[in-house]
Amino acid sequence: MMHGWANYLVQVIRVLFEHAIDLGWIERNPAKGVSLLKSKTPPRKPWPVDLIETYRQKADGRALLIFELCLGTGQRIGDVRKMRWSDIEEGGINVRQGKTGKDLWIPFTSQLAAVLDQTPRTGLFILSQPDSQPVSYRAAAFAVMKVRKEIGAEEYDIHALRHTTASELAALGLSDDLIMAVTGHTSRASVVRYAGAARQKARAQVAQDARRGGGTKRET
Repeated sequence: MMHGWANYLVQVIRVLFEHAIDLGWIERNPAKGVSLLKSKTPPRKPWPVDLIETYRQKADGRALLIFELCLGTGQRIGDVRKMRWSDIEEGGINVRQGKTGKDLWIPFTSQLAAVLDQTPRTGLFILSQPDSQPVSYRAAAFAVMKVRKEIGAEEYDIHALRHTTASELAALGLSDDLIMAVTGHTSRASVVRYAGAARQKARAQVAQDARRGGGTKRET
């Protein structure tokens, strides 16, 4: 938290000095070139299979719906919050990503389809508040956190569900292009960062299976 605040202050000061240069008050920006602090926060990890199943068994209502929407579509919570019932089409949902502006159509997983079938359509948005506005980020995070605490999953947050989607697809041996078709990532580097561990595990399993069988298998 302190790293983020310190970096924010440096960025603000840079902008102020640039404005001072434009006004002719100073000739150079003394904050330019000042390095930002690197965060020591560990990278997010995908949800383990056992915790996913435990969450599903424990959660209901909004907490389960948020979970399945994030995991089933692989989208950021900001985009999940804005999903409308009218966006549903042919067993999937149309999504306009807020960060990239990219348009996607994502088929539903069986788990997500089942939860949606049981969800009353009480407003324009799938995650709707009583005033018909989409549920706030705070309310969504709180609902998920309540279940996370009950099952000991505090280490795995709502944002990690997007990582989990990419990881699950990678474990199935799918290509970057197929994973990106679901998650909407615009670079393969992001896919590698999200799915690299799952791919390594899957490839290691193939290698060790071949080893136990007394032969070798060439990677395709």
